[in-house]
Amino acid sequence: MNILSVVGARPEFVQAARLSKAIRTRHREVLVHTGQHYDYEMSEVFFQQLGLPRPDYNLGVGSGAHGWQTGEMMARMEKVIDEVRPDWTIVRGDTNSTLAGALAAAKLHIPVAHVEAGLRSFNRAMPEEINRIATDHISDLLFCPTQAAMDNLQREGLLDKALLVGDVMYEAILYSLALAQEQSDILARLSLKPRGYLLATVHRAENTDEPLRLAGILQALAAADEPVVFPVHPRTGAALKQHGLGLGGRVLGIPPVGYFDMLILEQNARLVLTDSGGVQKEAYCLGTPCITLREETEWVETVEAGWNTLVGVDPQAICGAVKEFQPPQARPLLYGDGHTSERIVQALEGYAP
Repeated sequence: MNILSVVGARPEFVQAARLSKAIRTRHREVLVHTGQHYDYEMSEVFFQQLGLPRPDYNLGVGSGAHGWQTGEMMARMEKVIDEVRPDWTIVRGDTNSTLAGALAAAKLHIPVAHVEAGLRSFNRAMPEEINRIATDHISDLLFCPTQAAMDNLQREGLLDKALLVGDVMYEAILYSLALAQEQSDILARLSLKPRGYLLATVHRAENTDEPLRLAGILQALAAADEPVVFPVHPRTGAALKQHGLGLGGRVLGIPPVGYFDMLILEQNARLVLTDSGGVQKEAYCLGTPCITLREETEWVETVEAGWNTLVGVDPQAICGAVKEFQPPQARPLLYGDGHTSERIVQALEGYAP
């Protein structure tokens, strides 16, 4: 088979690394990087650390308004698809790269497979929610990480093209954690002790583009009685400057970090505070309690298991959770057995349109 794989943002690089290896054992893969994330620590370093093959095409789209960015990706993607004429186009997650790749392929009558399908936050004010729903409805195969995702697709009448395969990012963690522990010196560089700090990430538009929401998060982080490591996403850094906001208390703002450093920071933090879907899931897989700075999550099973709590952006609620949140001892296995990529390749091989 001739398979075109689309990537553009951090979670997609992580997912693609394991799946790409499985595909290339038996098939040809053409890797397309949209350029949605172009910062070194959010793009290039992932290719190096994860062994992800160099992109065959880099569309170089960069940042911009949602409509412009998605449309520009589609226009450039169409040219690649016309040239490659793949048997499948694989998209993953919920970014603008995901939607652009799916739309471009579907309009050119190329079958689309969506990895990490079926997730729902039930908040259509989130651009990611629109991307998820639209991509699922135009895809030909839907690869679900959890039973909750399968249940969502059943409610939307899409179960006939859905498969429960497990989570590719969990597979990546199983493969990468030992390498990260061997190669990362992030704790020593930042003078951190295991379980002696909090880790915070903020990047979603709903939090960065609203000054009051961002200020509330920063106020809560500054009130912590322990160090707070805060890798600053480029969007968040721009928002801090635009709104005249600073980091106070014991908050240590650092540039974005590579995958290995992030795994080690997540694994050793006492708590993770985040608005990222991927970081919520990674925290669960690594056994670190998570406080989610949103009113809803697409990873509902982490909340139901008691290892994730939704607090929004109210400073008092965040501070209360930092002091009081304790997960149960049990942490159920939610994301498969680490063989997701193999199942995806087998499903693509066995698909009969």
